[in-house]
Amino acid sequence: MIPDKLVGDTSYGSAAILGWLVEERGIAPHIQVWDKPKRTDGTFSREDFVYDPAADSYTCPGKKVLWTYCRNFSKPRKPNGGKDGFTRYRASKHDCDSYTLKPQCCPGDPGRRVMRSVHEAARDVARDIRKTDAYMTSFIQRWKVEMLFAHLKRYIGLPMMRFRGPKGAYEQFQLAATALNLRKLAKPVPQSEPTG
Repeated sequence: MIPDKLVGDTSYGSAAILGWLVEERGIAPHIQVWDKPKRTDGTFSREDFVYDPAADSYTCPGKKVLWTYCRNFSKPRKPNGGKDGFTRYRASKHDCDSYTLKPQCCPGDPGRRVMRSVHEAARDVARDIRKTDAYMTSFIQRWKVEMLFAHLKRYIGLPMMRFRGPKGAYEQFQLAATALNLRKLAKPVPQSEPTG
């Protein structure tokens, strides 16, 4: 049985995992996308470039188009991007030389380059889900579960499984969960002051 959604933290928000969930399994990822931070040197970030899926190109803030290029013309271009899972888009040197905002775009390069993951559509799905109320519900549920695991690790002393095999892990986890529940029950209950 395939679940409808999967909840996880940012460490599961890589492009490869999101692509596998959305494109291969059809599972809605309630996961924050693992994005690199914006540039800190004052130049344009990738978010400032608009992607056109019909033309498979980017448009820069100066309305110039960035296309994909293949230097090795003896081999056909791979439709799924390069070997590292990214497709590269470049602006022409002529367009960038005449651009008035070139110091803000690509001060040290002849032309601007933008990289796009081959799983960017799956990443966009995850970004859209993050704006919904269902994502906030999933976030709260994940937080409750992760707090229990954090308490198991910190207060009960379960940083790792010490018994081998599924049976040993099951028994160790059952003992740790029982100890955590007993710890919750042992907490003092606030008594109401007698009135009179």
